[in-house]
Amino acid sequence: MKFKPGQKVVFLKEVGGGVVQSINEGGQYLVEDADGFTQSYLESQLAPVLGEDYKIGDDDIAIIKEEASKTRVSHTSHREYDKKSSRGFEVWEIDLHIEEIVDSHAALSNAEILKKQMNAFKIFFNKARSQSIRKMVVIHGVGEGVLKYEVRNFLSKIDGIEYYDSDYVDYGKGATTIEVHSIH
Repeated sequence: MKFKPGQKVVFLKEVGGGVVQSINEGGQYLVEDADGFTQSYLESQLAPVLGEDYKIGDDDIAIIKEEASKTRVSHTSHREYDKKSSRGFEVWEIDLHIEEIVDSHAALSNAEILKKQMNAFKIFFNKARSQSIRKMVVIHGVGEGVLKYEVRNFLSKIDGIEYYDSDYVDYGKGATTIEVHSIH
């Protein structure tokens, strides 16, 4: 079994997540959502929450470094890094659609795709913060809302930032804008 009781998960076919309560004999997971309702899910309908505080271990660092060398998200190749906001400061964008991150994703599971997207986002976010970028736009798409949930869950743990839905005219419903109020 992939998930254990007490483990936080997000739903791949709907917005939100919950905590695994138990696993029944048929291999279905009973998950209690944020509203206190318990529902049954197949393993293929769930993805793990990557951690409450998103601390990165040594193994994760090695994977992130390897993926950073392969990813198209870099200052020189990403077409949107040079955008200027109406306030005159630099705005960085990243498109987290999996097609923008890897050349081929056909063999990847939904959980592997989500992990690659979150790794690309963390590399982008940390690089932007290290270069004192005060505004970022994360294009996560609409889909089932899992990636948006994970991005915002990560951001909710960070002080000195504000995040909100990006301008509908420019991005539709599928992007989050991040404003950094204090540079660390």
